[in-house]
Amino acid sequence: MDKLLEFIKGRKSVRTFDNSAISDEHYNDLAEYIKNVPNPFGIPVEFKLLDADEHKLSSPVLAGESLYVAGVVEKKPYADVAFGYSFERLILHAWELGVGTVMIGGTMKREIFENAVGLKAGYIMPCVSPLGYPAKKRSIKEMMMRKGIGADSRISQDKLFFENEWGNALTPNESMSDIFEMVRWAPSAVNKQPWRIILKDGLYHFYEKKDNGYVRDETGDLQKIDIGIALCHFILGLEANDKKSEVTICDPGISIPSGVEYVASVRIV
Repeated sequence: MDKLLEFIKGRKSVRTFDNSAISDEHYNDLAEYIKNVPNPFGIPVEFKLLDADEHKLSSPVLAGESLYVAGVVEKKPYADVAFGYSFERLILHAWELGVGTVMIGGTMKREIFENAVGLKAGYIMPCVSPLGYPAKKRSIKEMMMRKGIGADSRISQDKLFFENEWGNALTPNESMSDIFEMVRWAPSAVNKQPWRIILKDGLYHFYEKKDNGYVRDETGDLQKIDIGIALCHFILGLEANDKKSEVTICDPGISIPSGVEYVASVRIV
């Protein structure tokens, strides 16, 4: 458990790469891994590896990348959450290999990426990520971006995790404390951490606290993707603690503020 927490806290989004292609060993490992990346909603997320030069792919916030991975999912209820969950599993696996990533949902020429993956009607490609080895030194642009969003800080637990009702801070027991810390350190768009969890009647209910200025259109809901990422960290933490769980949709009807939406619940079994 301690090792997983340190691994999660140690992973950083990478925007400056060393210009080298990833090794055949790592490429083949990733190509095999993306064939079946699970999520608890049973919604298939298809990943494709894309050569940057071949497809003329780039992003103004990146430097030195030569490979991308794009994710595609059928547009349906909970597709965004499932997408975020599966993409985070992939990102953590890549980091374990020493391969850097960063989810990109807007700072790219979307049409070029969609053409590269052969996006079909009824499907969406919410995000892509570069894949590569981090450069020894971040670019000035990347350092400015990280500083601007406070990338190395997180909202305190008492403002994220509640018990029985919104705003009533949860004091987790010892076995859950590290798991909540894993959720707290989950990455999110512009580091907004839109997830909130309320423990009530033995279930952990996940909510999206919406912020203005995020994509919520035919290409996906970036903050629901963030909820999927947080859910991934929560379940991985449970598994590391030898706990089994199931995800269910059962809105408990808790009174919540305007701009907050119930997403899903987790029951430890």
